[in-house]
Amino acid sequence: MNGFISAVLMMLVLSAVPASSPGMVECVRSNQDAPLTLDPASPFWRDARAVTVEKDRFGKIVPKFRATVRSRWTEKNIYFLFASPYDELHLKPSPTTQKETNELWNWDVAEAFIGSDFNDIQRYKEFEVSPQGEWVDLDIDLHKPHHEDGWMWNSGFESAARIDEPEHMWYAAMRIPFSAIDHQVPVAGHTLRINFFFSQGTPAHHHELTWQPPMKETFHVPERFGLIRLVNK
Repeated sequence: MNGFISAVLMMLVLSAVPASSPGMVECVRSNQDAPLTLDPASPFWRDARAVTVEKDRFGKIVPKFRATVRSRWTEKNIYFLFASPYDELHLKPSPTTQKETNELWNWDVAEAFIGSDFNDIQRYKEFEVSPQGEWVDLDIDLHKPHHEDGWMWNSGFESAARIDEPEHMWYAAMRIPFSAIDHQVPVAGHTLRINFFFSQGTPAHHHELTWQPPMKETFHVPERFGLIRLVNK
C-alpha cells in the first residue's frame, strides 16, 4: 500500500510541474536509433530540446561559459549531446578510449547523473565523457562511505567527443541503454531524475557548471536533481 501511495503522490507532483519549469526537461522521441553525432544542427538533434547549463554549485551565473545539453530517446536508448565553450582545457595526458578511465572527474568532463528510483534517491547512475573521448560510468550508492567505488560497474554506454579549437567549443555525446538505468520499458510520459554538470579549466582557472545547482561543495546531492520526461514529438 505504501508503494501505491508513493506512486500516486509522484504522479500528482509531476502533473503539477509544467514542461517549461526550470527543473523539468522534455526528451523528444526518435523513431529509430542513430549513430552518435556531435553536430547540434544534424537531423537527429534538430528536434531535440536543449537545457542551459550556466550556474556554479551555488546557483551563481558563470559568465562566458553558457553550455547546453540536448536529449533524445528511443525504445532502447537515451541520448545526450553536451556543448560548451571553453577558455583553456585541462586534459589528461595519454588518453585512452578503449577502456574506462577511473577518476576522470579530476579532468575536464561532461556529466549526467540519472536516477529511476523515486523511493531511494540515494541510488543513481553517473556517466562522464571528456573532450578527448575518455569515459567512465558509475553505479552510485550514497548509502556507502565510498560511492566512487561504483566505477567498477559497466553500463555498456557509448560515447564520442570532439574539440572545435577555432570556435573554442567542445562537444560530447552519449548513448545509454535504458536497461542500464531503469527496469521499466521506456514509454512517453515516463519520468526520471536527472542533473547535468561540466567541469573544465586548469586548476588555477577551474570552472564548474551545473543545470540544477546542488548548493553544496559536491555534485552528489540527489535532492537537488531535476526531472526528465520522455515525450513524443
